Amino acid sequence: MGPAMTLNEIDKIGLMQDAFQIEGISDAECRSIFLDWALKLPMGTNTKAAIQLIIETYAQDPGHPMSVVLRQGLVDTKPQGRRGGRLGRQPLH
Repeated sequence: MGPAMTLNEIDKIGLMQDAFQIEGISDAECRSIFLDWALKLPMGTNTKAAIQLIIETYAQDPGHPMSVVLRQGLVDTKPQGRRGGRLGRQPLH
């Protein structure tokens, strides 16, 4: 396991901190901010650990829209299986 990450490494411009301070921020705005933040994470960052650090630091209100978006970001998404199309209908050899 590598060295512990810091807030400065994962939120250099304070984007997530600011999101929690915006009065009346919407769910859609939080999702947009989250995506922007996630895309700016340094290459190789453990995204789930970064999200957890943000939650522990800023998410004082579990009902805040950004808290909800962050918790959703911690959920594993599993492949849905076959998506259809011509290849999905072809018999396996």
